[in-house]
Amino acid sequence: MCTSAVRLFLVATPASLLKRALIGRPFRSDRMQHTLLPKRIALPVFASDALSSVAYAPDEILLTLSVGGASFYAYSPWIALGVVAVMLTVVASYRQNVHAYPSGGGDYEVATVNLGPKFGLVVASALMVDYVLTVAVSVSSGVENLGSAWPFAAHHQVEFAVGVIIVLTAMNLRGIREAGTAFAVPTYAFMGSILLMVGVGLFRIFALGDHLRAESAGIVVHQTHSIAGLALTFLLVRTFASGCTALTGVEAISNGVPAFEKPKSKNAATTLLLLGTLAITMLMGIVVLARLTGLKIVDTATQALPAGYQQKTVPAQLAHAVFGSFTPAFILVIATTTLILALAANTAFNGFPVLGAILAQDRYLPRQLHTRGDRLAFSNGILFLATFAIILIVAFDAQSTRLIQLYIVGVFVSFTLSQTGMLRHWNRQLRVERDPAARRRMLRSRTINGIGLAMTGFVLVLVVVTKFLAGAWISIALMAVIFFTMLAIRKHYDHVAKELTPTDERQMLPARNQAVVLVSKVHLPTLRALAYAQGTRPDTLTAVTVNVDDADTRAIEADWEARGLPVSLTVVDSPYREITRPIIDYVKSLRRESPRDVVTVFIPEYVVGKWWEHLLHNQSALRLKARLLFEPGVMVVSVPWQLESSQSKDLSRLDGTRTAPVRGPRADIGTPPVPAQPSPAAPNEVAATAE
Repeated sequence: MCTSAVRLFLVATPASLLKRALIGRPFRSDRMQHTLLPKRIALPVFASDALSSVAYAPDEILLTLSVGGASFYAYSPWIALGVVAVMLTVVASYRQNVHAYPSGGGDYEVATVNLGPKFGLVVASALMVDYVLTVAVSVSSGVENLGSAWPFAAHHQVEFAVGVIIVLTAMNLRGIREAGTAFAVPTYAFMGSILLMVGVGLFRIFALGDHLRAESAGIVVHQTHSIAGLALTFLLVRTFASGCTALTGVEAISNGVPAFEKPKSKNAATTLLLLGTLAITMLMGIVVLARLTGLKIVDTATQALPAGYQQKTVPAQLAHAVFGSFTPAFILVIATTTLILALAANTAFNGFPVLGAILAQDRYLPRQLHTRGDRLAFSNGILFLATFAIILIVAFDAQSTRLIQLYIVGVFVSFTLSQTGMLRHWNRQLRVERDPAARRRMLRSRTINGIGLAMTGFVLVLVVVTKFLAGAWISIALMAVIFFTMLAIRKHYDHVAKELTPTDERQMLPARNQAVVLVSKVHLPTLRALAYAQGTRPDTLTAVTVNVDDADTRAIEADWEARGLPVSLTVVDSPYREITRPIIDYVKSLRRESPRDVVTVFIPEYVVGKWWEHLLHNQSALRLKARLLFEPGVMVVSVPWQLESSQSKDLSRLDGTRTAPVRGPRADIGTPPVPAQPSPAAPNEVAATAE
């Protein structure tokens, strides 16, 4: 091990070592280009959510149809065809989006530019809710599939789901390219296993004439309600709305265009086309194969299952029916399905931080979300997403069927407003474009987006009507809360910016500078503060101590006189043994006597090196600083005194560098030191001398 590595190991704290182990060494900003994704990596990174939706969308279709009885399962292929028609339209529409708006704002940018900021915030609110639910639903569904083969996981779903989110968070904190490379193999393995299962199943049925039956084929499903007329229409519409969960994640590519290698728009559009083709093929294959094998999924709240029977997911039942006793193939399908559902959350981990950074740049979210971490990922956004997804998983016991009712509303809100914005975009372009070839391309794109608007708007109405009481109202309420919160944040930032904008009025210089040095004891830090205050050449200089104990105050006065210090010592009485209030009152009295003067308060402070030393020194000076900052016309100056323990402090860690700290000789007591401010990254490294 090299000397520098040994030194880093010795001086690094356990927290910093753990951080390096989890996320790796920091990247320089000029390495941003190396984090861009080729199509083969971008597909698993951004498409895993949409591809994984085909693993639980068939469950939702069959589960909803079970209300009408066994005969209603015959509608499942037709419902799936309707979902496919919507998916084709959405994919074609978003291919227009990525070419027109490649900056990564996606639906938010499209709505903001073409419909106005308020509509953009509606889309942003919907997308943020959708991203959080993507993580919660995908991970919960993945754990449910794992539970189909491993009962222990089924009995500890919440714990497993939370653990998966923690692992995903750590992987994404390492950087987008590293996460994409890690997720590529499971994603491609899932696609291969599902296509293999569908292909083998159809081949055995149609070519070999095998009579494949799912394990649930013999279950008797009774009609729980009388279904006819309007009730039949409502059931089919609700089933269609449930099946449209297969469209979740399609918009992620339009939000992640900046992460693609150049040419960004072309690569994003190609990846989107691949996503649509694969998702449609797998969805239709699973639904058709489920119908041919007589597979049933029922609502256990209304239907009684045979004693001892544990209902498994659609992929698990199909894998068992197709591969029979060939256990390795069955395990492959279950393992890859579990992995893809867990890793589908990675789509949100890539989309949410980028959206949060854009909103923060537009001052609708805290600016910290626009800050990149050590590995050039938006770390704060990743942690924010993980936290809220864990809250949802715990609140809903990691039950994907309960969570999915909240899911689809936000998706189609963003779809609909995005397509409306694209129509306005093309109308505006057509008004100024004169080239016939370009106009034909624009008219074709406008037609595609128009069909997309009609389709997604129709589905949005169906989803709200059929799922509102089932849980969609929660998503709508969350969207409203986020919307008004972002408006409030933007209002605050605008108010602060307006307040801080320089005016033509000249700043009035203070008439005088009155300096006040706080004294708790006559020791080296106090003497340094006095020397520094003298070096600033104030108009008046006063040392102030608070009389909390008469004996201590008399000792300070005696020591002051014995040293012959050339500064008068003012004693402020404190009958209730307070320190902060008497000093504040004293400073206020100086301001009242001379409102045009500025009062500079010098506070001596210890600089300590050990965390436990903070506990051994009173924090009254820190409280004083915090209180004095609110007083107009008052300046607060910290005068540090470094204790010996501070010499061993790892300053390179505080600076965020790996260079060895450079230390100079201490200033002489009688010489004014160079003013020093505590590092913003570690404000608690300074402990007050006030006792």
